[in-house]
Amino acid sequence: MAASMGTLKPFHHPIIENVDPAMSFQSLSFASSQLSGDKLMSPLSFCSRRFSSSKKAYHKRAAIIVSPKAVSDSSNSQTCLDPDASQSVLGIILGGGAGTRLYPLTKKRAKPAVPLGANYRLIDIPVSNCINSTISKIYVLTQFNSASLNRHLSRAYASNMGSYKNEGFVEVLAAQQSPENPDWFQGTADAVRQYLWLFEEHNVLEFLILAGDHLYRMDYEKFILAHREAGADITVAALPMDEKRASSFGLMKIDEEGRIIEFAEKPDGEQLKEMKVDTTILGLDDERAKEKPYIASMGIYVISKDVMINLLRQSFPAANDFGSEVIPGATSIGMRVQAYLFDDYWEDIGTIEAFYNANLGITKKPVPDFSFYDRSAPIYTQPRYLPPSKMLDADITDSVIGEGCVTKNCKIHHSVIGLRSCISEGTIIEDTLLMGADYYETNDDKLLLYAKGSVPIGIGKNCHIKKAIIDKNARIGDNVKIINIDNIQEAARESDGYFIKSGIVTVIRDAVIPSGTII
Repeated sequence: MAASMGTLKPFHHPIIENVDPAMSFQSLSFASSQLSGDKLMSPLSFCSRRFSSSKKAYHKRAAIIVSPKAVSDSSNSQTCLDPDASQSVLGIILGGGAGTRLYPLTKKRAKPAVPLGANYRLIDIPVSNCINSTISKIYVLTQFNSASLNRHLSRAYASNMGSYKNEGFVEVLAAQQSPENPDWFQGTADAVRQYLWLFEEHNVLEFLILAGDHLYRMDYEKFILAHREAGADITVAALPMDEKRASSFGLMKIDEEGRIIEFAEKPDGEQLKEMKVDTTILGLDDERAKEKPYIASMGIYVISKDVMINLLRQSFPAANDFGSEVIPGATSIGMRVQAYLFDDYWEDIGTIEAFYNANLGITKKPVPDFSFYDRSAPIYTQPRYLPPSKMLDADITDSVIGEGCVTKNCKIHHSVIGLRSCISEGTIIEDTLLMGADYYETNDDKLLLYAKGSVPIGIGKNCHIKKAIIDKNARIGDNVKIINIDNIQEAARESDGYFIKSGIVTVIRDAVIPSGTII
């Protein structure tokens, strides 16, 4: 029942693992790449020939797929990158702005540091996707409330990414002022521009630009391979979209080769209809192409190194944003900007409602919206060495329980219970996300708190909580009802310890809700 937590391990490339023992290892190693001095070269034809000639050897051992109802395995496809991604790609994860739409979850933390799925944080998604795609050089750019993000990344990845022969790292780059750039980050492109002096020192072919607040699982090696095979300057990850949701995204039009020829930011009416495209060009079948005749930008890009430097310094030195300025501008000056179809689960967790739905979506049966149970592409996080969760006479259905929880004679339905959560007897929790706690309190601590008239961390006795988000270290007293009894859609009660957005009650981190309170 507990969500599985990946622990970092040495990289194993899926092609290397499945190769016939009789084949020369050197034929697949980076040493076989073409080099010009110390500069990486990208021989596209070499990769396709190598893969074609060795295809039978790769598939001698067929992948065994377990039903997605239990555990999935995404390693049934092989990608041949030369040079490989660990040597030739630099990952750049953008931490986003102040996260005002996610407030109060972002009151004391950066958006990528918001807890997710009982055991994880949002930043674990793009970092894990990078690691699973053998991209081991990763920067995270942020400027708001970055203390908890820094702490999490250093605990989760600092000691696991680098070694004597592997120069991997995950590093946070905070906004800073300098004589050349006296201002803070003004947008996604400006953030990259301010650290371009550092990025260009890396001997890589491409920069992979990612967002720190998206929930999805993606093989970036396929993304990069498509970029190289198309000879593109920029490749944009594109999501097929139906008409109902299309007006909420930046849309793109493509030609018969998948090259982007037009952009429109959140169009509606006639402008929306004009953005319809034939999505079979990108690989959708006829039926799905009719259902989803639009393609939306996911805000994920592969940009060739020299192209990035030229765009940010020469062509558009004042542009602040990739999606609305740099990428459309690159198209207008004749650069090859290609679309890459990603037809799988993806969610931009930018609002309280989207965050709530994404978390509760992992409890869906028989197949969750997003699964943490993928053997070949696990989601990593910091190892906390917590004990197994303890259920004492608890009735738990359709829920995900994190590590180190203690539940006593309570009822939990369709909920996500975060690590170290303590839930007392008689309590009912429905359709709720509990983020848990950062530490345990001893019995002596609790007795002292009771003596002072305060409340221990966790959920007290005989409470009823429904359709709510309870942030970390919240203290909920006995006989508390958080059920939005008046069906209020929006309310800011920060002094009372909670907000209501889209009808979802969010109890603030470290808040104290006294016994007998009714919300």
